Amino acid sequence: MKNKIPDTVINEIFPRLAKRSKLSEEVYDQLKKMILSGKFKKGQRLVEEKLAYRLNVSRNPVQIALLRLRKEKLVIWKYKKGTFVA
Repeated sequence: MKNKIPDTVINEIFPRLAKRSKLSEEVYDQLKKMILSGKFKKGQRLVEEKLAYRLNVSRNPVQIALLRLRKEKLVIWKYKKGTFVA
């Protein structure tokens, strides 16, 4: 194809992948600060839908952030119960 648009032009117009990872990073930073500062109390349930609504993002960045927080042992996940502050 001789009329193919260069990838650099497409990435400049549609930088979705970069923004997506940046967004989940920002959500992660905000949730971590809220947990460490005590705004979320130990044992408090963190509901993905409510967090997404309050942070004005979709659920996906919240899910990614909560997974990272689980790996750091800042939150725990209980089967059929949800995610809680550790």
